[in-house]
Amino acid sequence: MKKALSLIFAGAFACPLAGIAHAADLLSVYRDAATHDAQFGAARAALDAGREKLPQGRAGLLPTIGLGASTVWNETESTRRVNGATAVPADYNSNGWTVTLTQPIFRWQNWVAYHQAEISVAIAEAQFGAARMDLILRAAQAYFDVLLAQDALATARAQKTATVEQLESARRNFEVGTATNTDSHEAQARFDLIAAQELAAQNDLTVKGHALQMLIGKPPEALKRLRQGVAMTPPQPADMNQWVEMAETGAATVQIAQASLEIAQREIEKQRAGHYPAIDLVATRGNSAQTYSSTFGTGVDSKASTIGLQLSLPLFAGGAVSSKDREAVALKEKAAADLDHARLSAALAARQAYLGVTSGLSQVRAYEAALISSQSALDSNKLGYDVGVRINIDVLNAQTQLYDTAQKLARARLDTLAALLKLKLAAGNLGDEDVLAINALLE
Repeated sequence: MKKALSLIFAGAFACPLAGIAHAADLLSVYRDAATHDAQFGAARAALDAGREKLPQGRAGLLPTIGLGASTVWNETESTRRVNGATAVPADYNSNGWTVTLTQPIFRWQNWVAYHQAEISVAIAEAQFGAARMDLILRAAQAYFDVLLAQDALATARAQKTATVEQLESARRNFEVGTATNTDSHEAQARFDLIAAQELAAQNDLTVKGHALQMLIGKPPEALKRLRQGVAMTPPQPADMNQWVEMAETGAATVQIAQASLEIAQREIEKQRAGHYPAIDLVATRGNSAQTYSSTFGTGVDSKASTIGLQLSLPLFAGGAVSSKDREAVALKEKAAADLDHARLSAALAARQAYLGVTSGLSQVRAYEAALISSQSALDSNKLGYDVGVRINIDVLNAQTQLYDTAQKLARARLDTLAALLKLKLAAGNLGDEDVLAINALLE
């Protein structure tokens, strides 16, 4: 390309984040974020907590063993009435222990709770998967934001350099009498405006750098950029309806809502089990002892073991069981409505992301053609200015159009990649392989 266009791309490497020899890529940023991001760390801890639902649910099916022990010091006084009253004191200690084992034989609500626990673990896994996909998107967006901020700063600096050249040219032409002082004033005004834009771009780059630092836990290194002229392909399958169908079943929000509905359905069964009988196997082993007593003249030491079935049948609980049953039915209806909403939202997100990708691809092609046209327009205006058929403001406007087009092209490329990640997220199949695919497009 011509000199002005070369300045745009060459200037992007003069940004403050580009002072380190080894540049970071998207994959390294994602790995750092997986290690340091507090939001993802909370999701990992929530997964560990959610997995504990299974052993908790299983505990209701397993036996329970309890130990009870006691020791009591007794002071009694009895009176004998044989030819007169005689008080006989008795001081002794009684102690004992009992071990009780209870094995549920039929407790239907415990079985339902165990199946609910299995579903709860599946929900925890789905939530963690959603958090991982969200981390990929947040890492990529933070990465792209820094690249765009670098582009904006590089564009401002390149445009300022080109404006300085035009300002000097206008001053020389004014000195030799081939142009008026108006050209110098126009170039100076444009230079001052670009200087203000450069300050704003520098501030935005600093803010975006801090946002990335918060995500990865350290100051960001220089970042690899998209290769120039990289080919961007449409999403596969290239059918929006297929992506919508995938989103309606595979989106993490849909899977979580589906599992929540299953839990709500089983909760009805669990609450109705409050009317059912319960049968337990109960076994005990105990020992009791009593030290020597002057009253009885001897000590007592006894052991006992029991084993049997215990039946309990609830008859009336003040209406609590029926009320909980009605509550569970209402919550099931709510869960069903939440599932419908999740499916509609996932379908909408898939449509928006798909259109974002296809529209972005069209914009990229349009801006690539516009960039070439803008460069040709700038060259023509410069030549026309040199021969006196164009004025200075025409050259300045052509420069502004060129740099603005270049910046919009860079944004369109990154926005398209971000939309592709959002499309994969909406369909529920965003993974590490997508990070590697984008990473392969970097320099």
